Amino acid sequence: MKLPLTETPLYIDGTWRAASGQPIDVYDPRNENVLVSMPSATAAEVHEALAAARRAQRAWSRRPAAERGKFLRAAADLIHRHRDHLAHLISLEVGKPLEQALGEADFAEAFLRYNAEWDLRLEGEILPGDTPGETIHLLRVPLGVVGAICPWNFPLAVLCRKLGPSLVTGNTVVAKPSEISPLSTLAFFQLLDEELDLPPGVINLVTGAGPTGQALVDDPLTSLVSFTGHRDTGKSVMARAAAHLTRVSLELGGKAPAIVWKDADLDLTVQAILAARHTNCGQVCTSAERVLVHRDVLKPFTERYVAAARGLRVGDPFEGADLGPMVSAKQYEKTTAAVALARQEGATVLTGGGRPEGGQYQAGYWFTPTVLGDVTPAMSVMIEETFGPVTPILGIESIEEAVSIANASRYGLSAYLFSRDYGTVMRTVNDLDFGEIYVNRTLGESIHAHHTGYKESGIGGEDGKWGLLRYTQLKTAYHHYGTD
Repeated sequence: MKLPLTETPLYIDGTWRAASGQPIDVYDPRNENVLVSMPSATAAEVHEALAAARRAQRAWSRRPAAERGKFLRAAADLIHRHRDHLAHLISLEVGKPLEQALGEADFAEAFLRYNAEWDLRLEGEILPGDTPGETIHLLRVPLGVVGAICPWNFPLAVLCRKLGPSLVTGNTVVAKPSEISPLSTLAFFQLLDEELDLPPGVINLVTGAGPTGQALVDDPLTSLVSFTGHRDTGKSVMARAAAHLTRVSLELGGKAPAIVWKDADLDLTVQAILAARHTNCGQVCTSAERVLVHRDVLKPFTERYVAAARGLRVGDPFEGADLGPMVSAKQYEKTTAAVALARQEGATVLTGGGRPEGGQYQAGYWFTPTVLGDVTPAMSVMIEETFGPVTPILGIESIEEAVSIANASRYGLSAYLFSRDYGTVMRTVNDLDFGEIYVNRTLGESIHAHHTGYKESGIGGEDGKWGLLRYTQLKTAYHHYGTD
């Protein structure tokens, strides 16, 4: 597989440049081999990228929105044409099955196409003045320069989730991919540079880990930091951004409950939760992290779910597996520690529990689908985000108990509910303190809806009308034209 060039990983003001910061190894999660060593941008190089974006922003915002939308459509066409190559890079660096990586490429394309459609929908308001001969215009205008800090689990899709609304509304962008999975982002930028005629400075790319992101947040040239990642890093972003009152949009972690009521369709429910727990090896912020099952159906649900989990294929993401490896040693160790602590606290491992058997799994970050029984609400595995293929199952007596346990969390991103009773569904949806609720279905948000978290799951939100408008601000103009 051809890898993108990494000797000059910085794209600043329309030019590829070397980075002078610390190199960071990018690993193949299947075998722990080093794929490339990626140099990091220094704070000075980040500032240069932001300065280039600032210089380009006014001219870019003055272009008709239809021209900006045309660029997004052309970028979407690029992803469509190079879908296989980009998906292979995603699978290689993240470890997700190729079918899921192809789905991510499609999702990235869809983000760009959807946001391009706003090129003729950006609306302000016209208000009557309160003095004679005056009209008031409320204008939607760009913020300026967006610092887009992207996660490792959906590197291309989340990049496009941020690029789309940023560019169509007239902002320019400095993007930073995760140091764990930068290859698909680098490849996409190379395609944009080679095949599209974009003014220098409109999009820029810097690579690196925490210090590079901190430089992006700390610089006063950054107008908005759009960050997707861990809760604690998001808190640091918000604190650092406060120095210049830089706006932030934070999409952080989750501990999604899945409530299975006694009248649920168990065939549908098992498959939906299985996918919601094991997609991308459970490394999704909206994954079903804890399952709360009415005791009337606890035994049949658990038996079916355990059997289904055992049937999942763990293996090479390029060879049709249901689960590939976890993305990194850190994620593997975090999940291993979570299962070990659950056992110490009294949980029973019903299937899985660690590394699969077999010589092909001795290297790499492999973890079997794991189901835990005999859990209690106070156990760490029911409270802290696992971000791995581990499903704790807890019996509950009432919907009120389920809602109470679900809401007793620092997180409030996603929740799941399975019931055939309309009244139960509506009341429970109203009572759950989560920004996104899936009823009788698995995970997967729609690009025209709104993806947002409550509490420590984030601030702001992405997608749809309200996600796009976060990349704008209102300007009020009082037009006094006089009277006869």
